[in-house]
Amino acid sequence: MVIQIHYSNRQWIGLYLGPIFALILYFIPVITRLANEPRAVLSITVLIAIWWMTEPLPIAVTSLLPLILLPISGAVNYEVTSAAYFNPIILMFLGGFTIALAIEKWNLHKRIAMSILLFIGTSTKRIILGIMLATAFLSMWISNAATALMMFPVVMALISEVKNKKIFDPISTESFTKGLLLTVAYSASIGGLATLIGSVPNAIFAGIADSVLHQKISFADWFVFAFPITTILLFLLYVLILLRFPVPSGTHIPDSIVKQQLNNLGNMTNEEKSVLFIFISTVVLWIFSGFLPFQLTDTTIALIGALALFLVPSQSQKGMLMNWNDMKKLPWGILLLFGGGLSLAAAFVETNVTGWIGMHLTSIETLPYGLLLFVFATALLFMTEFLSNTAISNMFIPISIGIASGIGVDPYALMAIVALSSTCAFMLPVSTPPNAVVFGSNFISIQDMLKTGFRLNVIAIIVIVTAVYFWLPYFFH
Repeated sequence: MVIQIHYSNRQWIGLYLGPIFALILYFIPVITRLANEPRAVLSITVLIAIWWMTEPLPIAVTSLLPLILLPISGAVNYEVTSAAYFNPIILMFLGGFTIALAIEKWNLHKRIAMSILLFIGTSTKRIILGIMLATAFLSMWISNAATALMMFPVVMALISEVKNKKIFDPISTESFTKGLLLTVAYSASIGGLATLIGSVPNAIFAGIADSVLHQKISFADWFVFAFPITTILLFLLYVLILLRFPVPSGTHIPDSIVKQQLNNLGNMTNEEKSVLFIFISTVVLWIFSGFLPFQLTDTTIALIGALALFLVPSQSQKGMLMNWNDMKKLPWGILLLFGGGLSLAAAFVETNVTGWIGMHLTSIETLPYGLLLFVFATALLFMTEFLSNTAISNMFIPISIGIASGIGVDPYALMAIVALSSTCAFMLPVSTPPNAVVFGSNFISIQDMLKTGFRLNVIAIIVIVTAVYFWLPYFFH
């Protein structure tokens, strides 16, 4: 019997190149001039990085390799390797994911989106603003992929209403359609920048800052730093969409579709109220826990919120608001990915690979600091157009610490550049799940996404570099 393996060319290439490069690095010491332990860490990192980028194995499965290869190679003991998979930031994400699942299970996300639309208004400009705010808000707490999938039917219903009632001429209808769909895609990514649980790279930043630099990055710390960045980018996105996809000003779309959606949901159920209360309480504690007379970590707060969902009974179904069967939908692979990245970061520190990287990059210290940040952000952002942002952040956040130590700059600045830039990829359908979701509507051409996304990429680079240069030193140092 012949077993057929359906691999793409990229997967076949990665499958072989990863081990080949890793073995060359390890068995030819003259290439790196490193001792056995750090050379093993570097070789294993190259293998995992290539497999993360080319995916011959699922990313989550590849993320388990540090548990096997680091101890076997003698580079790092099993205790150090395995501890990373139970890092507090991973448990915080576990709690956040659970709350997000409950919001989705009880349709609270639809009510939030429709309520925002009804509140903002139904002129064309206000609809775009309402969709933007609803998408960005949801993306702060739910993955950008899930947010885009939740908002996509809402937007398609609005587009269908516009077409059926012939509110605009054909050209304006096409412009409105493209603008609305791209608003969903880009807002879903930008909104996630604001919170530690909104984007995977943000959590990796906090986890590595804790494990490597021994600084706790709280939910409130990151929010106060990143929320203004999100706000500015959303404002500039709004302006960009209105300029790129103009529609007749003053035109109102009947709010009947929004009201119909809310009517379909009916009155707010007890389950929705309970989930909303738990969600708001969790967010409030995350932001204001520093003012409490006792200590509550962000991880503890997230786990309390998640546990509460399993303790509060549902009145319309048997059992509680959440049951273990619901947890099948939880993205366990993301948690393993965090663990793999943090495990490699711990190995970098344990064997001083970061110092070796920094030593070899001292030549770039002659660049002005602002230009260095700009070059770094540009390279990372455009790299993310083709590669997974989780893989990019897992690879480059630990490396950025080595670069920073080698050239004598603040490591948090380069780490933040990686975290923020790797989330802002707007040019290609393959860059992010939200881009792929809206591109699948067949209403957007690749040229629409390329031209609009390139402009937004440039805007994002300028905003991120400016924020890191002037704003970040007040929070992380």
